[in-house]
Amino acid sequence: MNANRKRMAWIAVVVAVLALVPAVAGSFTVSLLNDIGIGALVALGLVLLTGVGGATSFGQAAFVGIAAYATAWLTTAQGMSPWIGLLFALLLTGLSALAIGMLTLRLGGHFLPLSTIAWGLSIAMLFGNVDALGRHTGLSNIPALQVAGWSLADPRSMYYLIWAIVGLACLFSHNLLQSRPGRAIRGLRGGATLLASVGADAYRVRLSLFVTAALFAGLAGWLYAHMNRFVSPSPFDVRASIEYLLMAVAGGLGQLAGALVGAALVLVLKNGLQDVLPMLTQRAGQLEAVAFATLFILLLHFARGGVMGLLRRWTRRRGGTQGASCNEAPPVEPLPHRTLPERGSQVLSVNGAVKRFGGLVAVNDVSFDVKAGEIVGLIGPNGAGKSTMFNLLTCTLPMTSGQVRFLDHDIAGMPQRQVARLGLARTFQHVKLRPHMSLLDNVALGAHSRTRSGILKAGLRLDRTEENQILQEAQRQLDRIGLGDRVHELAGSLPLGTQRILEIARALAADPVLLVLDEPAAGLRRKEKMALGDLLRKLREEGVTILIVEHDMDFVMKLVDRLVVMNFGSKLVEGVPSAVRADERVQAAYLGSVV
Repeated sequence: MNANRKRMAWIAVVVAVLALVPAVAGSFTVSLLNDIGIGALVALGLVLLTGVGGATSFGQAAFVGIAAYATAWLTTAQGMSPWIGLLFALLLTGLSALAIGMLTLRLGGHFLPLSTIAWGLSIAMLFGNVDALGRHTGLSNIPALQVAGWSLADPRSMYYLIWAIVGLACLFSHNLLQSRPGRAIRGLRGGATLLASVGADAYRVRLSLFVTAALFAGLAGWLYAHMNRFVSPSPFDVRASIEYLLMAVAGGLGQLAGALVGAALVLVLKNGLQDVLPMLTQRAGQLEAVAFATLFILLLHFARGGVMGLLRRWTRRRGGTQGASCNEAPPVEPLPHRTLPERGSQVLSVNGAVKRFGGLVAVNDVSFDVKAGEIVGLIGPNGAGKSTMFNLLTCTLPMTSGQVRFLDHDIAGMPQRQVARLGLARTFQHVKLRPHMSLLDNVALGAHSRTRSGILKAGLRLDRTEENQILQEAQRQLDRIGLGDRVHELAGSLPLGTQRILEIARALAADPVLLVLDEPAAGLRRKEKMALGDLLRKLREEGVTILIVEHDMDFVMKLVDRLVVMNFGSKLVEGVPSAVRADERVQAAYLGSVV
């Protein structure tokens, strides 16, 4: 709580200083701060989109331009109020972002940033070639904003509106990241498979984030148009987009405050260079571009976390803390739980599963059942097809032929996220946790499919009851695995064995019917394995059904009710552990001569 109080104190100081600036600063400083506020809005969207969500965009200036031109055209050509212009600008920007995102966000790797350059160039060229938008001369005589009859034509009056909107946007973004959709956004860097395992659609999460970042840019465009009262194509081209991205990188892509710091740093430096360079050379424009390119390269080499990243490292060296607060929310009604199937009833049925990779048959006509309330082990030597079978069961891979039924649903070919929502939760052979998220947030991500709040509701803090339910459930699962007193530690600081246990807690937060574990004992010490075994037995007693893929034979034999042994992609034998251990085919294929 002390760290939170310090943070709130710093925020109060910053707000007080910003409120007093117009009273003591000159007109140039106020105008510069207005530009910084507008730039910070765009950079804030990039912090969310690129820094948190991992999607690089070189086209945000185009969204600024769409909103600026929308309100400029509506207020000048149609004579409507700038406040109606705000609604029109945001609507047009949001629809444009939705259309562009649907076309481009499925692209992976370097193709996505390249596509943003393409539409960033084309939209800026469109502005300069439409007669109704004034072509390259732009639109002028845009009316100033008015609030209750008070004109905001003066930069000092506009200053308070700009920074009020920036403050609200920062608050919205902070609320968003501390919520159900925010955890999904922070999970994007873990890959689509991770999000699908908790019932989330990575494409829809990324698309909603893309539109949100565009709407922040749209707000900036509306403010820009009515502050300058003139728009032309040049401030909205790809070069401006790169400048906005530089603001986010310079301030710190991982920090919301980085948007404010980066906008201030870039625009102050830009104004300084524009004053100094003409005194040194006649090629000031070219040298300004060289200076910014040099700054960008230096940041990538020495301060990839930006100014806020350097500040965080400095405070850590001086004994600072992460500042995570304890969850002191009052107890709420728990999240609804599934009705588990009757013990002994069939939960999972695999019939004739086949998976081919070209000419290679990785899984060949495998069939077995899993019944409610039992622990079934899937074992076999390396290359036996266990991992492929695991991916077929969880719908991570499509099946070549065969059938998989889970709770009377034919799930073969079903999207993985839908299977997860039915009650099939999984862990991963290679741990998939978000290292910079706390233990509590990592586990809370597992409850994603059990709740419904979206971006708008989360940003406006209308999801508090549901959020408290999620955190209460996450705390319960952490207590269940013995990590309840470490909820605010970062997951990346845990040893590998403990991370595997944490993945199980995340899976349990989904309230599963079937828990599918991929080598959960790998990397665990003997005592940790014993504790894991006790936990899994306890879960079985509570009615949770477990399917486990594991190489530690001693661990498996003491734990499971039945074993399914695979070899060369086919099922070799199925039965109770004692019978499987005694089977000569298993000894030859997997255990050698040791019985």
